[in-house]
Amino acid sequence: MKARRNKKQIPSFRKLLKTSKVKLENKLKNKQFKQQSTLKKYRKEQRKLRQAVKDAVSKKPIPLEDPKEKPPGKRIEREEEEEEEALPLDMMDEDDLQLMRDLGQRASFLTRDLSSSEPVHAKKRKHEHVIDKYEKIPRTLQTAPEKELIHLLPIKDKSGIIPQTREKPVTDSNQGEEDQEELELEEEIIEDPIRELTLEEHLIERRKKLEEKKMHIAALGSAILGDPESNIKKLKEIRSMLTEQDPDVAVTVRKLVIISLLELFKDITPSYKIRPLTEAEKSTKIRKETQKLREFEEGLVSQYKFYLENLEQMIKDWKQRKLKKSNVVSLKAYKGLAEVAVRSLCELLVALPHFNFHNNIIVLIVPLMNDTSKLISEMCCAAVKELFKQDKLGQASLGVIKVISGFVKGQNYEVRPEMLKTFLCLRIKEVEVKKDTEDINKPKKFMTFKEKRKTLSRMQRKWKKAEEKLERELLEAEASESTERKLKLHTETLNIVFVTYFRILKTAQRSPLLPSVLEGLAKFAHLINVEFFDDLLVVLHSVIESGDLSYRESLHCVQTAFHILSGQGDVLNIDPMKFYTHLYKTLFKLHAGATNEGVRILLQCLDVMLTKRRKQVSQQRALAFIKRLCTLALHVLPNSSIGILATNRILMHTFPKTDLLLDNESQGSGVFLPELDEPEYCNAQNTALWELHALRRHYHPVVQRFAAHLIAGAPSEGSEALKPELSRRSAAELFETYSMAEMTFNPPVKSSCSKRKSEVSQGDSFLNEDLNQLIKRHCSEVATHLPLDFSKCLKTSLQ
Repeated sequence: MKARRNKKQIPSFRKLLKTSKVKLENKLKNKQFKQQSTLKKYRKEQRKLRQAVKDAVSKKPIPLEDPKEKPPGKRIEREEEEEEEALPLDMMDEDDLQLMRDLGQRASFLTRDLSSSEPVHAKKRKHEHVIDKYEKIPRTLQTAPEKELIHLLPIKDKSGIIPQTREKPVTDSNQGEEDQEELELEEEIIEDPIRELTLEEHLIERRKKLEEKKMHIAALGSAILGDPESNIKKLKEIRSMLTEQDPDVAVTVRKLVIISLLELFKDITPSYKIRPLTEAEKSTKIRKETQKLREFEEGLVSQYKFYLENLEQMIKDWKQRKLKKSNVVSLKAYKGLAEVAVRSLCELLVALPHFNFHNNIIVLIVPLMNDTSKLISEMCCAAVKELFKQDKLGQASLGVIKVISGFVKGQNYEVRPEMLKTFLCLRIKEVEVKKDTEDINKPKKFMTFKEKRKTLSRMQRKWKKAEEKLERELLEAEASESTERKLKLHTETLNIVFVTYFRILKTAQRSPLLPSVLEGLAKFAHLINVEFFDDLLVVLHSVIESGDLSYRESLHCVQTAFHILSGQGDVLNIDPMKFYTHLYKTLFKLHAGATNEGVRILLQCLDVMLTKRRKQVSQQRALAFIKRLCTLALHVLPNSSIGILATNRILMHTFPKTDLLLDNESQGSGVFLPELDEPEYCNAQNTALWELHALRRHYHPVVQRFAAHLIAGAPSEGSEALKPELSRRSAAELFETYSMAEMTFNPPVKSSCSKRKSEVSQGDSFLNEDLNQLIKRHCSEVATHLPLDFSKCLKTSLQ
């Protein structure tokens, strides 16, 4: 008979490739389940077989038949029981019956009577008596307790087969068998226990794992950089390592993957924004190169999006401080991952302002500028400042300004001042842009055909046509943004900035944001619309008069007011006398201590108030400021003295009649009143600049040079004239050049020579002889220690 052919075909390799991972796992589970079920069946059969052998051994011999006749009723009942227990052979086929007989001949030694030593397949004697069978069975005493025996494998000898047995311990048989089976299963499943590693071995193992991960990341990254269009799918493989589950290297590997993906995106990202394809574009037939480029762009955008989502999730996990189910990363490690994620977002914000999802990055970064963590806040503010500085067009700056303005308003102006200080880095020069658009970058006008025909010959018209064609091609190739669009973006940005500033001035005048607002207004005040000038000046004066500002903030207010009036405010007939009075009154708040840095703002204010508004400044006001500034130069640091004296030099050149302060003779009636806070009525013309003679003996050589120059009348030529490096610099530049921030003098100051001890007279020579003797006698007396009673002195003082 031929073997049955297996109709089930072996699946091909292609079919196996198409099979999903879930199907393969299900097949493996089914296979394991079948193996376990067959194992259980086999054990069950073995258990039944052992039970059968046990029953056969312990079976009691049936008593001999009684020769006497039994009652017919009992005989009938016994025959019926035998018929019920007997196998119904009449219902079986002949083939099946023959098969059962053959199996009985091939039965194992476990199924037969082990007491006989006959061969297994020996033929039974047909005429053997029944009594002999029972005689062969060993007899046991009924008084002795029966002991269970465990039948072992028999031993075959020359004489025959010798059975082997062993006593079984008295236990619950069923429970013992089940426990034994469970132990066997556990021994099969449980592997050898893992040996615990020492600290050094653990570190070595961790280092090996890290090296493997680094090499894998480096290999994938180099492949992507080598051919980005072909290997763009490997970005997904690198990004999948952001979910590293090995607790030993999970945090380090995730940080490495974040930095690696950041550098990859910075290198392979194109210099244009990728837009989604329309349905018409998808349906059209294209070349292979174009299709490859489209696949690269789609894969790049999708992976870039998933990367940003992963970074956002890391920051959220750190904010929420919740452990995940995997418990691979600890709560302490969340902060380190979040810092790396924020740093990556900041670099993407600056490096890829033109690419997709830039607005999403802005929305993530702006709230972190107000974060409680100082490191993260500084990183985000620095990134926004860098973006403002390098943004020439203004599109990215406008997006950031919109989000910051909305966030500040949503937080009810309770944010860090550093957020508003970033506005100072905006590259907005409205006046210069307007000048460029009006004068320089006027649109090119080409001649019409009639104009050419009237003014040019035929050959000239031909050359002119070729020249205009070339100019048009050059303009198209340049592809530069028009100044009109740039002006529009800058105007919209400034409007949002000023709205934010004015809201804070109106609603939160005692907010810590006020210094940043005043500093920003001082920088962009010349770009404010003329309609707001009157209201803004009133608000600034009320803020100054409230007395809630520091000296630096009040200087910013004065600077803002005069920036407004020096720009478009020239056409307005406004006399800011109250601002002159405030500055003149508060000049002596500056000193060589903490307020020395305020001199920089003071020099800028004086330049705007006196030099640029020379036509609106009276002589009395100029004299009063020169006199008070010379007095101020006596008690500030050397760099501040140099800046103040340089300002006085400019004022003496701007107002020539102020040289009367170098003369001792008084001009007009009255006496100089230095304590009066009104510069117009202090009679400064009746005093002299005696402070310059004190400054001429100053320890700093540059201060000495400036003082001597001013005493000589600030000449531009001659021996008392200044050198070009001093005369050509502004007061603010000189203040920065000779700064003492590094705790050193520039140039070095010479040390003064100390007098000899012999030249110094002793102190005793100044005292009277009687007084000297009295002092010596008092000092020679022995000091007596008396008990001190402070209660007496206390009582007398109370009385």
